[in-house]
Order: sequence, then structure tokens, then C-alpha cells
Amino acid sequence: MQNYNIYEAKTNFSKIINLVEHDEEVLISKNGKIVAKIIPFVEKSKKNRTFGTLKGKITVNTNFDEELPPEFIRDFYMGKI
Repeated sequence: MQNYNIYEAKTNFSKIINLVEHDEEVLISKNGKIVAKIIPFVEKSKKNRTFGTLKGKITVNTNFDEELPPEFIRDFYMGKI
């Protein structure tokens, strides 16, 4: 792992990108303190979704979309809930 100060990083940006492209991590320092770490980007593979895996495991009450009691709404907005 290589370490560059900010001035060196600006001057050698192409070199740093080349290092990262070849799976090397690069640290960037400011006043002797590490402030950033440049690492290779790894794209995560997207998993195929399987629909219906929760079928029969979740239920929704028939009154799901009914209006809530006024005292519940009042308490919710007044911060009691």
C-alpha cells in the first residue's frame, strides 16, 4: 500500500489510478495524517429476485386502510408515540 501527500496525489493522479487498477490500495495524507484511501472498485453481482418466497408468511389485516383513531393521530404528532 502506497502513501501520497495531497500535492503528490495531484501530481501523480494517473499513476495512482494505474496502481488502483492493478488491485493496489493507495493512501492520501494531509499534514502527515491519512485522510483518504483509494481502493479498486468491485461491482457487486446482482442476485436474481425470486418472487413469491414470502407467500403465506405475511398477512395484511382487512382493516389495513381504515382511518386511525383521532387520539392515535393526536398522540403521534404530539410526540407521545
